[in-house]
Amino acid sequence: MALFKKSFPAVRAVVAAALCFLAVVVPTKQSRGEPGSPQKAKFYQRPTDASLYVGSEVCKSCHEDTPTKDFYKNYEASPHFVTTMDSKKGAQWQGCEACHGPGKEHVDGGGDKSKIFTFKDVSAQEASARCLDCHQYGEEHANFGRSAHLQNNVGCTDCHSPHHAKESQFLMKEKEPQLCYGCHLETKQQFTRTFHHRVNEGLVRCDDCHNPHGGFLVRQARATISEDTVCFKCHTDKAGPFVFEHQAVKIEGCISCHTPHGSSNPRLLKRSQVNLLCLECHSLTVDAGAPAIPTFHKQDQKYQACTLCHVAIHGSNSSNVFFKP
Repeated sequence: MALFKKSFPAVRAVVAAALCFLAVVVPTKQSRGEPGSPQKAKFYQRPTDASLYVGSEVCKSCHEDTPTKDFYKNYEASPHFVTTMDSKKGAQWQGCEACHGPGKEHVDGGGDKSKIFTFKDVSAQEASARCLDCHQYGEEHANFGRSAHLQNNVGCTDCHSPHHAKESQFLMKEKEPQLCYGCHLETKQQFTRTFHHRVNEGLVRCDDCHNPHGGFLVRQARATISEDTVCFKCHTDKAGPFVFEHQAVKIEGCISCHTPHGSSNPRLLKRSQVNLLCLECHSLTVDAGAPAIPTFHKQDQKYQACTLCHVAIHGSNSSNVFFKP
């Protein structure tokens, strides 16, 4: 013990030196400017000098029908137009200049596009920073900085259009699911299969299950704990908890047996026959992790569907082998 007391100050000194070294040498995501950092998308600093701003009516004098017909009229019909009437925060938060920046130099330069922010030829991070300056708050957009979209250079204006929206509520460029299909071609194909969630029919939306603005789970699922909670919003009878849980469901989740978008098999199953799906875990031998199939089971074709007997395969409150209650 005495030896430890003598050496302890030296140990503390070594640890302190190491921490100082790491603090100086090892860069963080913020210092490297990696797109995965939530702070990366928020770097727009609004000039506060009121003399730099001209107001939306001045913008309208040139942009009423430019660059396209009804350009300013479409803006007046959008939710953003309400900012023209908000004088509490100052000119930098009002109207067109709330997004495009101060317009005096642009006007004095005879419409010089280099003197105004046009959202063209900039990165998704830089364009989205303008949007997130207002829209970063609340659960919906709080994680956009770490989202798969922004990390792949897909920003706000790739999906939203303040001036030419085809879906007025969220200013979407296209309605769902066509907007999502523009990039997610494989998913589009999955929804054409015989058995599918009714997204194309308009009964289910992509954003019912996914948050396009990011999240903490794989595939940006709209869930707080596991992806399965998204499924349980509709399939409440499968949620449990049950006295006897099916371990495959608890460990791997719904996608251990089902494909979420579409399948050629009934009930969106991954395999064409139920027994083939069960045998992936329940081997004919005792070497498998899951209980093996008993030797007394008949393997005649008419008995091969495991769910003829094991009906409650999602979990049961009465049978540890998931027989019908």
